[in-house]
Amino acid sequence: MDNFSFIKRFIGLLFICSNILGCTNQNNDLQQLNSVISDYENHQAYDREKFPLGDFSEARFEQFEAYCSTLKKRLEAIKVENLPEDAQRSYQLLQFVLQDNMDYYRFRQHWNPLLSDAGFHNDLVYRVRPLASKEAALKYLAVLKAIPTFVEQNLALLQKGLEAGISQPKVIFKGYASTYEDHITPTAESNFYYSPFQQLPQFLDTATKDSLQRAAKELVENAVIPAFKDIKTFFEETYLPNTREAIGVSATPSGTAYYQNRINYYTTSTYSPEEIHTIGKQEVARIKKAMLDIMKEVQFKGDFKAFLRYLRTDPQFYATSPKALLTQAREISKRLDAQLPRFFKTLPRQPYGVAPVPDAIAPKYTGGRYIPASSTGTNPGYYWVNTYNLPSRPLYVLPALTAHEAVPGHHLQMALNAELPETIPQFRRNLYLSAYGEGWGLYTEKVAAEMGIYTTPYERFGQLTYEMWRACRLVVDTGIHALRWTREEAVAYMANNTALSLHEVNTEIDRYISWPGQALAYKIGELKILALRAKAEEALGDAFDIRNFHEALLQHGTLTLPLLEESVNAYIANP
Repeated sequence: MDNFSFIKRFIGLLFICSNILGCTNQNNDLQQLNSVISDYENHQAYDREKFPLGDFSEARFEQFEAYCSTLKKRLEAIKVENLPEDAQRSYQLLQFVLQDNMDYYRFRQHWNPLLSDAGFHNDLVYRVRPLASKEAALKYLAVLKAIPTFVEQNLALLQKGLEAGISQPKVIFKGYASTYEDHITPTAESNFYYSPFQQLPQFLDTATKDSLQRAAKELVENAVIPAFKDIKTFFEETYLPNTREAIGVSATPSGTAYYQNRINYYTTSTYSPEEIHTIGKQEVARIKKAMLDIMKEVQFKGDFKAFLRYLRTDPQFYATSPKALLTQAREISKRLDAQLPRFFKTLPRQPYGVAPVPDAIAPKYTGGRYIPASSTGTNPGYYWVNTYNLPSRPLYVLPALTAHEAVPGHHLQMALNAELPETIPQFRRNLYLSAYGEGWGLYTEKVAAEMGIYTTPYERFGQLTYEMWRACRLVVDTGIHALRWTREEAVAYMANNTALSLHEVNTEIDRYISWPGQALAYKIGELKILALRAKAEEALGDAFDIRNFHEALLQHGTLTLPLLEESVNAYIANP
């Protein structure tokens, strides 16, 4: 064999060995990633018999932070470039989730389990669903039994928060007493948490129904009602007299760093508060011009402020009964359903219903919200419509609200996410990131215009006022938490620039005060999706297909905005 042939064969052998070594490294890294994911998912499925509502002890939060730190170090030992494409997404998403879990403990967020329209005790409302079987009823009884421990643990966390200066401001708790007093009822049968036992499945025999109802009555009387009495005592005697006066989170210990951390999490980006404030003002000015154009179209005689007053007070824009409001929401939902095949290649199997926000939480609740389907698969998703205080629920915003909360907004996106193939890790099928989910919801309000859902200038104005609402959030949220705005300044800014009712304005401002950064996700996410769509339309020209574009946005499930951009870039490269 001559020297040239020998060298050629030697190089060939080196190439083969390199490929084998590369495949081995890839397999090893993939195995390590799968091991970390499996450990994380198994750790999340802790003993539900002992803690059906979760373990909210301080010890568990500390242990979980340490566990996430260990998993993150294991992740960092993996060479992400060796992983297949979708495994790289799982790697980056798990890294993002683990970091947030660690930050949650670092900033002691668990010491502040309250929001203006929610909180640890209000979250129990979501556990109340129709009982489709004896097994479901027994599981729900276990939930009722766990409420006293759940409440005791959370009150202990609130006490720690008070002592550390980490609490909610007093101003957001106007009307909050209803969140616990409504559940301190004279009888078990009149209690909201007993209500699923009023309509047990017909196929259950009488003896089983009686047994379940007796057990539920005893638990509501001896566990649920006393627990809500404990909440009332703590709130009125300990929490409210000692909570903070300042509304901005920057006034709390490490508040400035915490707010930047929340911006990074909720927008999955690294904007500063000042950058977001500026973006918000620019969007407000742009949308305001479009609103003024509609005022000219309807030939309104008066200024913008007068037009908002007209929209807030004229009876033609409001339903006369809760049933009428729900009926119109359902009609809009069906019109949206009919348009989906024109805009989407893949539709979810999971259906959704339209129902009122439960009376127990309606007074402090937003105008509507999507409630995902239960994990058991026995209940649909629900688009909740708030029928409380009808003069604060304008009909002209209902099409935009329905598109956002039902389809093609949250139901479509979240149901598809839950229905991702089993090759996708469970943590991703359960994952929700606000920049992606809320950005998608706001984007679909524009898609509804392309679908022809807005049938009057006022409904188009309603879509704009919802977009303006989200733009104002960028200004107001950063104003409150970084620029030291007063609540009055925030209310005035929102009231002067949107057609939201004053009730909704006040409810929303309290929400932003209590939930720093979350409200930024909507507009930041939407702007990113719109920018990616413009990029795809320009790059592809006549080859751009809206169904394929939406498939690129949705096919991998919940993503950070950088990962979403990678998905769209791949679509542009191979439409």
